[in-house]
Amino acid sequence: MRSSQRPEPSANAILGAAVGLFNDGQHLAAHELFEELWEAGEGGDADFYKGLIQAAIALHHLEDGNAAGATKLYGGHRRYLGQYLPEHAGLDVERFLADMQRFFAPILRGEPWDGSCERGRLPRLEHSASSG
Repeated sequence: MRSSQRPEPSANAILGAAVGLFNDGQHLAAHELFEELWEAGEGGDADFYKGLIQAAIALHHLEDGNAAGATKLYGGHRRYLGQYLPEHAGLDVERFLADMQRFFAPILRGEPWDGSCERGRLPRLEHSASSG
């Protein structure tokens, strides 16, 4: 390796960065990093990353006022991530799925979406950076 080249970041470092973006409400940017991990296909975690991608895009759709699109992705993220309960890759999957369910409950009941994604109400990913 040439001295000017930097080593590729580890999957855990990329996941940590994606979680940070997700928790900052930057769901589209988080999706890009989750997709990078999914495409790398390391460790047979394709469905795990696919679930995170769908969750991020579901929230992005809500931010754009597309409740119908968000609802379509809601079921997919639960199917994919449900295989990884209660925790996987340093993420508290069980808590995240519960938070997403709570957040989406009014929309899934057919209540009109008011168009607000209040930062304090948005689901968050809890990540233990020491997990590898």
